[in-house]
Amino acid sequence: MAIVVFSHPRPVVSSGTNGIFIPALILVFIFVTSCNQVGVQKDSQKVRPNIIYILADDLGYGDLSVHNRESAVQTPHMDRLAIEGMSFSDAHSASAVCTPTRYGILTGEYCWRTSLKSGVLWGYSPPLISPSQVTVASFLKSNGYRTGVVGKWHLGLGWQLKDEARPIEQYDWHYLFDQELGSNVDYTKPVAGGPNQLGFEYSYIFPASLDMPPYLYLENGIAADQPTDYTTGKSEQEDGRGVFWRAGEVSPGFQFDGVLSEIITKGAEFIKKQETDQRPFFLYLPLTAPHTPWLPTGETVGTTNAGKYTDFVKLVDNQIGILLKLLDEMGLTNNTLVVLSSDNGAHWTVKDKGLFAHRPNYIYRGQKADIYEGGHRIPYVVRWPEHVPEGSQSDQLLSTTDFMATMAGVIGKKVPEGAAPDSYDMSEVILGKESTKPARMQMIQHSLSGLFAIRQGKWKYTPVLGSGGFSDPVSIDPQAGGPNGALYDLSIDIAETQNLISEYPEQARLLHQKLEEIACQEF
Repeated sequence: MAIVVFSHPRPVVSSGTNGIFIPALILVFIFVTSCNQVGVQKDSQKVRPNIIYILADDLGYGDLSVHNRESAVQTPHMDRLAIEGMSFSDAHSASAVCTPTRYGILTGEYCWRTSLKSGVLWGYSPPLISPSQVTVASFLKSNGYRTGVVGKWHLGLGWQLKDEARPIEQYDWHYLFDQELGSNVDYTKPVAGGPNQLGFEYSYIFPASLDMPPYLYLENGIAADQPTDYTTGKSEQEDGRGVFWRAGEVSPGFQFDGVLSEIITKGAEFIKKQETDQRPFFLYLPLTAPHTPWLPTGETVGTTNAGKYTDFVKLVDNQIGILLKLLDEMGLTNNTLVVLSSDNGAHWTVKDKGLFAHRPNYIYRGQKADIYEGGHRIPYVVRWPEHVPEGSQSDQLLSTTDFMATMAGVIGKKVPEGAAPDSYDMSEVILGKESTKPARMQMIQHSLSGLFAIRQGKWKYTPVLGSGGFSDPVSIDPQAGGPNGALYDLSIDIAETQNLISEYPEQARLLHQKLEEIACQEF
């Protein structure tokens, strides 16, 4: 696989069909990659960088102006990370929706191996990660790191009940709230099974997505402010596309449009503790944006060309800029490895495409939740000055599950036996080291409804038809004599327009067999 290093600050897109940027001035090609699936023992004297993982919520590959010269929004701060580091053109979230991707990032395991076979968790769902599991946080903590998480959790929490005989949720889109009896959650008691039980020394989290109750912050497992109020929710029909949240309990004074700023403020406070605590730190910073509700604030309203959504992306970029400025001011930039990615593709419907020319999912088919490329092909940028080649781009196939093994490779430690089974070490890739074969040969992809696909080299195979997500049709019954499944050659058809399963039945058969082997089930 190739890394391209370029000197031009704004690469231009090629005229090819693979959607990969080709720089204006190519200085050198470095052939990269491969190591074992999990991090291997390296030099114990390796430099241990601070690590910040910025996980945007529903940010598309084409939202970044460095990736898409026709983007309706300029993103100079996210662009800066790409210009000063490495961007991946073939990176994918472990799922096309958020809870499963977050699970994979922290555990190095595909979420479909757990009890959550489709969909996402809700604000009152029980914990998905077992306290006995190794997480990136517990692994780095055991290797001398100060660990913290600030932002959207969405992996379940062990809420304490007032009455064990009463439920706290029903499993659909509506919060079960008894107006007469009131809430059954005892918010005065700490939650169990949260970040502090999974290796994070410090946590300041929002329980789930910003459109799911309860609407409050939890600091080290305890409600920062008791949710004594109740919101009837917000409908898109009231305020237009993208402004929506569900009814439920809310802390007094809670401001939906202030959550993103609050996350950055608390994240900055965690970083500033480096002045007194000299251990390297790991900060997991999962943002709540640009997921709905789209709530750009004063300085970004009306500054872009695709409405509230791109104004909100602009706000995300501005807030990331605050964090990068802090690293500069504290002299931490050179010894801090920053990862920027998204939990899935952007939520951008057919209606949005009709209203605006902006394409947050770039040239890729579909959107968030879909098995198509637009559902899970994401921006993925790594910056670590003087270690990650500046201004480079890799076409290495990468999954968000690879984070744990890659960090193990970076610090020269081994992932514990049995941990992170779906994580591959990309440290040789991000450090620009020469290799002759890819670090990852294939990956499994997963949609909102639980539809699987397998990617191997240029081939992508899905055993059934349809998006499996938000795009219509969600599922397609095969016609008599027609294909039952889809096979695409992404090297010549990145937009997934030509189903080649009839032309290459043997290739489809081999990929079907490999999918069943990895997923340990029949399709």
